[in-house]
Amino acid sequence: MAEPLLDVRDLTRSFYGVHALSSVHLRVYPHRITGLIGPNGAGKTTLFNCISGVIAPDGGRVLFAGSDITRWRPDRIAHAGLVRTFQIARGFPRLSVYENLLLYGAGQPGETVAHALARSRAAVARERELVDAAYAIAHRLNLARVLNDPAASLSGGQKKLLEIGRVLMAQPQLILLDEPVAGVNPSLAREIAMHLRALADEGLTVLLIEHHMDTIARLCDHVVVLAEGRNLAEGTFDELVADRAVQEAYMGRRH
Repeated sequence: MAEPLLDVRDLTRSFYGVHALSSVHLRVYPHRITGLIGPNGAGKTTLFNCISGVIAPDGGRVLFAGSDITRWRPDRIAHAGLVRTFQIARGFPRLSVYENLLLYGAGQPGETVAHALARSRAAVARERELVDAAYAIAHRLNLARVLNDPAASLSGGQKKLLEIGRVLMAQPQLILLDEPVAGVNPSLAREIAMHLRALADEGLTVLLIEHHMDTIARLCDHVVVLAEGRNLAEGTFDELVADRAVQEAYMGRRH
C-alpha cells in the first residue's frame, strides 16, 4: 500500500481540563474517500480543526505529504494542498457565485500591488486561467445557472456545492469535508455524493465527517470511528456496522 497522504499521530487536545482528543491516530491514503464518524461530542470537528490549523493540538503530530505541518497556520496548510470546509457553509454572501469562486483561486496575480498595477503578460494569463477554472467548476457542480446570483440567495444544498467549488479552486491534494450533506434534501445529497465520488476517481483524496450513514456507506472506502475523543474502530462500513462496540457507541449498551 502507498504511504498515507495524511498521517495523524497521537493527537491530543483539551479544553479547560476536558479531553476532546486523547492520542487520536488517523491515516488517510491517496485517491480514497475516508469517512470519520462517531456520536456527537466524539471529537471529530476538533480533530479537523487541529489538522487544518484552526486550533493547535496540545500534543502529537500531523504529517501531510511527507511534511510535519503540526501548528502551521491555516493559510500555509491550505497553500500546501490541504483544504477544508466547515459545517456551516461560509463565504461572502453578497458576492456572486462566480466572484466567490474566483476569490479562492490559487496563485492570484493581483494580490500584490506591483503585479496588480503592472498587468504583466503572465498575470493576465493567470487571471484568464482562474476565470476558466471558475466557469469549469461551476458547470461541473451544476452551479452555472446561478453563477451571477449572490451566494446568499442559494439553497442550502447549492451553498454546500459552492463550498466544494471554492475548495476545488484552491487546487488541493486533500480536502476535509465537515458534513457535506447536512441539511440537504435527499436528491441533492445524492448529487453531492456523486460529485465527490467522481473527484476521488480522478485522483483527489477526501476525508469527510458525516452523520448520514447512507452517504458513508455509498462513498467511503475506509471508515474511522471516534468516541469520547478516542479511536474506537476502523474498517469498511460493513465491518463497522457489525461491530458491537460501534453499535453501543451509537445506540447505547443493550441490557
